Amino acid sequence: MSTFDPFVAISDPNRRHLLMALRREPKTVTELSEGLPISRPAVSQHLKALLDSKLVRVTPVGTKRFYAINPEGFTTLNVWIRQF
Repeated sequence: MSTFDPFVAISDPNRRHLLMALRREPKTVTELSEGLPISRPAVSQHLKALLDSKLVRVTPVGTKRFYAINPEGFTTLNVWIRQF
């Protein structure tokens, strides 16, 4: 697994939208792609960047994969921001 810079990950508006959609509860790619002007494969690519930056985690349940916020992944962002 490669590591992706969390600041690069949140620089994309589609990824920020996905993070906002995951604030309340875990969701599938299908649920996340609703309301976005991009395809499901594109949503999956954005989720991979968020996974690689450790801002999101995934849990398989049967044939579905549920994505959720990974609070520990925001530590890097919070530490950097708090210095200001």
